Amino acid sequence: MDEHQLDFDTLAVHAGEQPDPETGALRLPLHMATTFKLPGFGSKLFEALLLASPRAPHAYTRWSNPTLRALEDRLAALETSGQSGASRTGALVTATGMAAVSALMLTLLSSGDHVVCSEVCYAGSVELFAQHLPRFGIQVSLVDTSDAEQVRLALRPNTRLVYVETPANPILRLSDIPALAQVAHEAGALLAVDSTWASPVLQQPLRLGADLVVHSLTKYLNGHGDALGGALVGPPEMLHRIRQDMLVHLGGSLSPFNAWLILRGLATLPLRMQRHTQAALQVARFLEAHPAVERVVYPGLESHPQHALAARQMSGAGGMLTFQLKGGLGAAINLAEKVRIFAYATSLGHAHSLLFYYPTDLYVDAVPYLSGTQKASIRSWMGEGIVRVSIGLESPDDLIADLDYALSSRTFKGWAGPLAYRLMKGKSG
Repeated sequence: MDEHQLDFDTLAVHAGEQPDPETGALRLPLHMATTFKLPGFGSKLFEALLLASPRAPHAYTRWSNPTLRALEDRLAALETSGQSGASRTGALVTATGMAAVSALMLTLLSSGDHVVCSEVCYAGSVELFAQHLPRFGIQVSLVDTSDAEQVRLALRPNTRLVYVETPANPILRLSDIPALAQVAHEAGALLAVDSTWASPVLQQPLRLGADLVVHSLTKYLNGHGDALGGALVGPPEMLHRIRQDMLVHLGGSLSPFNAWLILRGLATLPLRMQRHTQAALQVARFLEAHPAVERVVYPGLESHPQHALAARQMSGAGGMLTFQLKGGLGAAINLAEKVRIFAYATSLGHAHSLLFYYPTDLYVDAVPYLSGTQKASIRSWMGEGIVRVSIGLESPDDLIADLDYALSSRTFKGWAGPLAYRLMKGKSG
């Protein structure tokens, strides 16, 4: 079977797996072994292990494992579906999304190097960039990567990497991947894109010029909220360096059981993303017309300031949206208390619909390394606070009814917002 000729939907089910030759089982067996009997002693074996031939013998699961390799093969196939040169792309899976980000940074960057990163992205990533990389002598510039000119101005002779998250968590600001690829490559730097919120169903950064793609497998790619994981997709030789230098030495290896669960989730990824996207657009339109809502940010709405970019760069707007409430924090508390189908919880990409409130003051104040101009720009997207929503697989009519009930209920009065804010500030300080 030539996988490179197959459609994305077929690859989501079949790539990386073949029926078990001994039993005929259609699902890949779960290989929980940590250690594997080697095929023999000799220079060819050691050469394969040290130079990472694409099909080197499995020796120890921290390095590779049949279940992990199957997942890596499927991820590489999905990120390159329909593209020429797809056979020259590989994947590397890790214990979490942050393990993938950390391995990427600590392999490609050394003391004296410079990296340009999105000023708004997953909080763990921003904290790694701003708090920890400088401890190792790595220079970091946090910029608004939705503006390619700001990225260009931030570049230095020692810039080795531009790191972008698009769509950006939690404000749904987009970055133009082809434009940033050109900016980075003209400066001799690599471009890495965290595409977790889009998944390869809706966005393929390698097709758009990126060198590496980052995913938190925990989110949409798994889709069931029951397994942590991360991944890097890109040139095999670069991934081997990351595997050898950081995965093996720092030990952020993915559990084979989690890999097996994520493989299960990938089979339904195209169907799930279609459902997430369709339902999110319905919910976004409902919220945009609701009298209790100040503003909705969703790339599928014409009101999104980068709607045209979303249409050009993504095949769908995804399952994530944010909205601002006219009642501020008090209204957000009321919403969290009154929803019945939505769960008030962090994370995203689950079958269950989730929502979570981000007070702007706390979010911005928690990032002291941003300038006043940057904080003002973030406030322009967040207002006084946003409700971040991950639309699940439930009936969109039921989700809309749930939100309408919660938004129309009145329990907390004017005192609740200021009191809760003071309590939250106390906890954060």
